Formats: sequence, C-alpha cells, structure tokens
Amino acid sequence: MIVVTGATGNVGRPLVHALAEAGEQVTALSRGMSAPLDVPAGVRHRRADLADPESLKPAFDGADALFLLYSGDMLAAGADAGAILDAGRAGGVRRVVFLSSQGVGTGRHSPEFEDRVKRSGLEWTVLRPGGFDSNAFQWAEAVRTRRTVTAPFGDVALPAIDPDDIAAVAEAALREPGHGGSTYVLTGPEPVSPRQQAAAIGDALGEEVRFVEQSRTEARTQMLRFMPEPVVEATLGILGDPSPEEQRVSPDVARVLGRAPGTFAEWATRNVAAFR
Repeated sequence: MIVVTGATGNVGRPLVHALAEAGEQVTALSRGMSAPLDVPAGVRHRRADLADPESLKPAFDGADALFLLYSGDMLAAGADAGAILDAGRAGGVRRVVFLSSQGVGTGRHSPEFEDRVKRSGLEWTVLRPGGFDSNAFQWAEAVRTRRTVTAPFGDVALPAIDPDDIAAVAEAALREPGHGGSTYVLTGPEPVSPRQQAAAIGDALGEEVRFVEQSRTEARTQMLRFMPEPVVEATLGILGDPSPEEQRVSPDVARVLGRAPGTFAEWATRNVAAFR
C-alpha cells in the first residue's frame, strides 16, 4: 500500500489518480479531505494532520511506501519530519519519496528536512521541483474579471514545471526499482517568463490577456499576506535574480519518464476553464 500526503493538492491529486489507475492500493491523506468524492473509487481516504504523528498511525498501518510533501505550512504548524518518518516506519513503510524544492540544491532553502529523510533508514528518493505551472492559478480571478495578469519581473524566464509531471515522476519512484538514493531536479522543457505565461493563457482563451508588471515592493507586500517573510524573500530572489542553475532546464523528467515534460502552454490549455 502507498500513502500519499497532501492528496488533494496540485501534485497529490494527480498522483493518487495515477496510482489508483495503475492498480495500486492507495491511502490518500489530507488535513482538509472531507468526502470520498475527493479521491477515486477504491482509494482509502483519511483525514490526518502531519503535525500530529498519533493521527498518522492508522493511515500508515500496513503501508510499504510513502509520498511525503513537507510544505512551509507544515513547518509553521510545528510538524516534525522525524516523527512523521518514525510513524511511517512503525507502520511498515520502507520507501519514501520526498517532495522537496529546487531551492535546497541552490542554497535558497534549508536542507534540514531532506537530511532527515536521508538519515531515516528508509529507501529514499528526493524530488526538487522549481516553480509550478499551477502557480498561475493565483491570476485566475484577475484574468476572468479583467483579462489581466499582474506580476513582478515580467521578463525573467524560469523553467516552471507542470505538477502532473512531478506526479508522474513520483509515481515512477514509488512503484519502480532503481530510484533509491536519487535526487531529481524537476523543471519544464524551457524557461518561460510571466509575460509569456500571460500570453499563453490568452492564446488558450482565444482573447488577449494584458500583462501589468509589479514592483518588487508591491509583490513583497502582497506575498507577505500568505507566506512567511523568509519564504517571501527567497521566492523573490528566485523570481527576480535567479542563478544559472535556477534557469537551467533539467533532463531528469525525461530520464525518468522517457518523454519530455509538458510546456506551460499545454498546461494553460488543459486548465483554461479556470481562467474563463
């Protein structure tokens, strides 16, 4: 059995569906999951809080693999990665796929939680994605109501990745041999700027979407409403002054999946209903 944390999120949701379609026994775990409709038929669903290891024990019982998403929200809530991994191991987990961040490799983010995974005694695989294509959902309301995208650093391009591709790599690492001890940097196939993303959304809609550039100060003020200050500063650093490594297209998606990652334009077309 495979346990998927963050099962209703941008990566967890497609991962749960892919594992279920592949015939795996899956337990979908989320703090906010409230109904069977959140998961495919046949998938066991559990509400649990990663900050409360006792709540995880029933979900981990009988599991042999774990997809662990350890987000900034979990850190803020006081979740202990070591305690989570201990609970998993006690339940039978032997393999863990950890969704980390490209920022760990570039020194923007702390390696603490990756280190705990690597010291856990479990067979581990670490995924380090860059920015998600789905971050563009933050523009959905403005596109729907004003056909406008507002963002800083309009012409700084980064190789954002489709969350479905992250899920596909996670599925491979959870189900297939040969990924233990690997760290995969996950990016899209080409760098794309916010201005180009706005244009791609417009192409998907068949209507022009205007791009309005924010100042760094304006963006910082907005981001502080829902992100801790250190995360805001690191994010603005990546968006506005990326290192060569952060702008590099990684070959790891193609190496694992045997195909190129999807483009932002393809993601926008598939998700165009959110912007109508």
